[in-house]
Amino acid sequence: MRDEEMWQAVQRRDHGADRRFVYGVVTTGVYCRPSCAARQPLRDNVRFFATPAQAGEAGLRPCKRCRPLEHWQNDPEVALLLDLCRFVDAQAELPGVAALSERSGKDAFQLNRLFQRYLTITPGDYIESVRLRRIKHALRDSTSVTDAVYDAGLGSSRGLYERAPRSLGMTPRQYRRGGEGLDISYAIGDTPLGPVCIGATDRGICYLQFGEDREALLAQLAAEYPQARLAPMTAQAQPAFDAWMQALNAHLDGRQPSLDLPLDIRGTAFQVRVWNYLRSIPYGEVVSYGEAAAAIDAPRATRALASACAKNRIAVLVPCHRVIRGDGDLGGYRWGIPRKRALIDVERRATRQRDR
Repeated sequence: MRDEEMWQAVQRRDHGADRRFVYGVVTTGVYCRPSCAARQPLRDNVRFFATPAQAGEAGLRPCKRCRPLEHWQNDPEVALLLDLCRFVDAQAELPGVAALSERSGKDAFQLNRLFQRYLTITPGDYIESVRLRRIKHALRDSTSVTDAVYDAGLGSSRGLYERAPRSLGMTPRQYRRGGEGLDISYAIGDTPLGPVCIGATDRGICYLQFGEDREALLAQLAAEYPQARLAPMTAQAQPAFDAWMQALNAHLDGRQPSLDLPLDIRGTAFQVRVWNYLRSIPYGEVVSYGEAAAAIDAPRATRALASACAKNRIAVLVPCHRVIRGDGDLGGYRWGIPRKRALIDVERRATRQRDR
């Protein structure tokens, strides 16, 4: 099929073309079936691929809404990958990579290549994503933290608490209660995107906001946490703040893609789900609001997800700038569209340079 014929099939959402090609959307970083029900992208942002493998090798991930891999032709590689994913999902006690290798008959290198080729992640990444999803669901649905431990299949509270700081940003009990009795120390610094205010509790950064001047930033901090005890960062904590600022500026310049700073995320259960998902979006990539909602198992909650992005208190570290509209438009951004565009451009430029 010629490109124009494939584009017409996409516009018609032609189910008959689902097994003939897939199309990728460069602004969202995903590829879809021609019949995908998601909002159709702009033609300039669309690329066509003869197979899912070609789309994966171009750095695109399969759409979580239309699931193109599950509707592809009888491809042995795709069938094996889906079998391994379903095997992981079905186990009460999650298997390790060695078990996947044994089940597939492939060595670690071949297995890694299979997952990277179609999903752009490693087998270990997939297993860990299933584990974290179970933890979040268990904490949200169980009557107590102890019940959540067993509902998540962890066997002991140690596994839950070891993963909590990175996956939740707070202890499981604080996650359930939404955060109480905050003592926040703050400091203000300069970045390529203007002045920034960083607020932190004893667990990590709970507030990172861009603004125009010191007075406005402090007023915003007080408005966000009207019941908290606010105080300037002490001299003892200054070295940590300086290290955070150095890492942040390196990240904003594109010199440090990975920005793993301690966080203390506080919000409603739904907001925390959204914010933790945002942290999983790879550097240099974007997703649509609809894709993000589907990824957190709430496909009809697009507006609520957009609201959670707008209420994000931790810019960049919780990268809500990586969520855009399905038609390729940037959508909104709490700290202004120019900053959102600048962040996306820096990440894409750094990614292209890294891949050369």
